Amino acid sequence: MTPRERILSTLDRQPTDRTPVDLWVTPEVLQSLRKHVGHSDELAVYHALGLDKIVWVFPGYGGGRFDPNEGNGRTMWGVPTRMIQAGPATYQEFGDPPLASFETEAQLDAYPLWPDPANFDYAGAKAWARQARALQFATIGPWVSHFEIYCQMRGLENALMDIVAEPDFLEATLERIDAIQTVMLDRFLVEMGEHIDLVFISDDMGTQESLLLAPAAWDRHFRIRLKNWCDLIHSHGKKVLYHSDGAVRPLLPQILSCGVDVLNPIQHICPGMERAALQQDFGSQVIFHGGIDNQHVLPFGSTEDVRRETRTCIDTLGRDGGYICCSCHNVQAGTPVANILAMIAEAKC
Repeated sequence: MTPRERILSTLDRQPTDRTPVDLWVTPEVLQSLRKHVGHSDELAVYHALGLDKIVWVFPGYGGGRFDPNEGNGRTMWGVPTRMIQAGPATYQEFGDPPLASFETEAQLDAYPLWPDPANFDYAGAKAWARQARALQFATIGPWVSHFEIYCQMRGLENALMDIVAEPDFLEATLERIDAIQTVMLDRFLVEMGEHIDLVFISDDMGTQESLLLAPAAWDRHFRIRLKNWCDLIHSHGKKVLYHSDGAVRPLLPQILSCGVDVLNPIQHICPGMERAALQQDFGSQVIFHGGIDNQHVLPFGSTEDVRRETRTCIDTLGRDGGYICCSCHNVQAGTPVANILAMIAEAKC
């Protein structure tokens, strides 16, 4: 089977020759993999490693390239960014949130930096997806979000307070965030056609200990918006991959009921996210993607530790099929290449 055939068969719960194996990495790790395989081209690296890579397709905005791991300046939402060095790793952090002092809808209407859906680089995204297709890879894109964007624009503390103290302002802002991305997403799916396989919806709703908001608040502010996006994506014949870090077990019935096809990243070190229990409760409803611990096992374990971790994920999350093996979010800077190779090799056994 080709990598894309293996991914699509898993998404459709059809037999595959083996468990597919994807990989998420930081720029530093990608550079170490380039050195290991002797290729500078990103897609050639994934091909050389024998990955079933689901290639990211991010449309640029306003003539700029979009990469969530890179960039100084401003996001397409007008949020200032800066690059921060932390040991061997470099991360993008957000600066002063532009909506922090806003109080009224009139101020939202006057905000000058709302993105224009016409200014996204749909043609550039399609060109990159064609390169992925040439190597028989599946594709995923764009990146859309409700609460994560709200937190960036409003500031995390304000955003969490707004859920309780300013729900009407939260609603008014979410309406604008939703409307812009819905137009962009619909056009993206039309423009991409068969060159896109999955859509990435990202909305972190948990910490490593508990939820960020009560289930009732999620129902009020996010349920119908997520469902509408899932319905739109399905109307184009594509699958939905929903990403939320953290201990989100109490929200999973609501999230999955909206039509989510793939759940990521399965951060099983968090309370309630135990792999066997997730598979038992939700394995018939959703495909699992991720699971290989990137905080302890991948960076600090031995290759045998990584193989055991990988095998446990396959035997639990993939007990009845329906699992795409992958690192739990990005493999972090400093992770030994040997451990990444051990994960890939064990998934192919």
